Amino acid sequence: MPPTQAESVIKNIIREIGQECAGHGEIVSETLAAFMVKAVVLDPSNGFNMDRPLMKSDVQKLVKLCVSRLLDGKNPSLDTIKMQVYFDMNYTSREEFLEEHHRVLESRLGSVMREITDNRACAREELESLYRKIVSYVLLRSGLGSPTDIKIVREATAALQSIFPQAELGTFLTLSKKDKERQLKELTMIVTGIRLFNRDCGKGGEGIDDLPAILREAIPATTQHIDSQLQTAQDQAYRYTAILEKAANNPFLSIELQPHMLKEALYNVRQYEVFLQIILSDIITCAQEVEMMIKQLGAQLEQIKMIVKSKTAVPTSQVFPIFIALSNLWTSFQDETVLISVLSNLTTHLVPFLGAHELLFPEKVIQNLLDGLTVKTDVCRVKEHLEDRVHLADFRKQEWLFPETTANFDKLLIQYRGFCAYTFATTDGLLLPGNPAIGILKYKEKYYTFNTRDAAYLFAENPENYIDLIREKAKKNAELIQLLELHQQFETLIPYSHMKDVDKHIKPITKSESSTQTDTHILPPTIVRSYEWNEWELRRKAIKLANLRQKATHSVQTDLSHMRRENCSQVYPPKDAGTQSKREGSSRVPRPQIYIAGLRGGQGKVTSGVKVNLTRAVDET
Repeated sequence: MPPTQAESVIKNIIREIGQECAGHGEIVSETLAAFMVKAVVLDPSNGFNMDRPLMKSDVQKLVKLCVSRLLDGKNPSLDTIKMQVYFDMNYTSREEFLEEHHRVLESRLGSVMREITDNRACAREELESLYRKIVSYVLLRSGLGSPTDIKIVREATAALQSIFPQAELGTFLTLSKKDKERQLKELTMIVTGIRLFNRDCGKGGEGIDDLPAILREAIPATTQHIDSQLQTAQDQAYRYTAILEKAANNPFLSIELQPHMLKEALYNVRQYEVFLQIILSDIITCAQEVEMMIKQLGAQLEQIKMIVKSKTAVPTSQVFPIFIALSNLWTSFQDETVLISVLSNLTTHLVPFLGAHELLFPEKVIQNLLDGLTVKTDVCRVKEHLEDRVHLADFRKQEWLFPETTANFDKLLIQYRGFCAYTFATTDGLLLPGNPAIGILKYKEKYYTFNTRDAAYLFAENPENYIDLIREKAKKNAELIQLLELHQQFETLIPYSHMKDVDKHIKPITKSESSTQTDTHILPPTIVRSYEWNEWELRRKAIKLANLRQKATHSVQTDLSHMRRENCSQVYPPKDAGTQSKREGSSRVPRPQIYIAGLRGGQGKVTSGVKVNLTRAVDET
């Protein structure tokens, strides 16, 4: 069957299941119906063969089985599945929740933001109306009071006028839309910081709740409530576990008790315990964040008090960053308040999924079954076998991890949420906590713990056998897929005949838009620019070079260019040198003085010159 056709068939099945349940007065979400379809198909006892397409009779049978299970009001397994679906649909991580919360706030303020950024006010009345809208936006975005309370509006208006007078609206209107949005957000943070500072000084803060004090009261109360709920669930799980251990050793009690229902009730309580621990961990993180932010808030307020102390005017470059920091801290307080409220409501809405316990196993029945039994807690079970450790000498191929030889030992991701794999496989689904101190088995990059050393030895002999048993048990009880974190083994439904040829981490087929781009030039260009294929071009270049050999280069400097370049030169100063001899002496020769007379000629035609030597003798000098 093509994927699109199979998807259409599944949607029709889910829609039909929802209609059938609605006809019996039970509202079922599409997510729950889809999960139930998967649970029914996975169960081998229902006889669905994925090697052939579903016939009309198969679809009718599937719808009937799903509806009957969804309408069963006394089924702990159904309650566990409903709890898992509800938790998955309503719980997100801290980062995702805060991101979604901020996105919702931005979308709610979008219309008010557009009214301001798209405004083209010109008249005086229009400008006043625009300024009032800006004040309302500041109040709505900060969450510090209602924009309909006149006292709060006056206080916010006064704070806004101190940093953004109404006369500056003309400049504001000339900005681009993005600049307007950025300036509105900045104004909101500064006004929020001013109001928080005034509240701390006792000069304002109308309509501002004391969020740090509220959180300091709400977090311990919520934590205490969840701790009590968690303790109750754990006590119930310990009692169910003790009764199931007794039934495993007493066949007559097993026939009378129907242990499969009690195991489903145990799965229900254990899943509730897991969800409570997740919520409690988030609340503890909130408490740590709140304590850190309270210290930061006090430090920021003290810093701004020191800046503005006994000063009539303070530079905005000093106080505006602190006002913005105060606003960001208060926004974080608001986020923590909303997060605590959501987690508290989530805890409250998980309680109705535990309703089948009182109907199936009343307190009197449980007390009768517990006669003569010792109810052990998970901590007691771990302490019982604390000294029974695996001996590495008994194993050559398997790798065992111990606390003293393994870094980050307590942070390893243990399979089956830390429950003993061997006990669960051999007792048809009994959950007993594993003891990491015995030793953690590393098998195919996964980690397994066990409640006793004997269980560890037996599991290590043939791990694949016990892993297969756990997988088959999860097919019968679909709630174990999430409880024991077996999602990788049940990511999608594929024919059994093709199971070996498909990767274990196969993902369902989805539709998506994709595009590709091919690079024009993958490799760098290798073009030789000096290459010439034309012989005459080469001859022309040769003649040019030959002519250049006979040319001279001249340069001319004009009055306009002689000052445009800086010239510098470096010289060595003259060296003083001298010699000294024993005797001073000098000599001088006479200067030769020779003249020729008669060169001008005379009255005759022949010119005769007379050489006259007037040089003095040497001895006369």
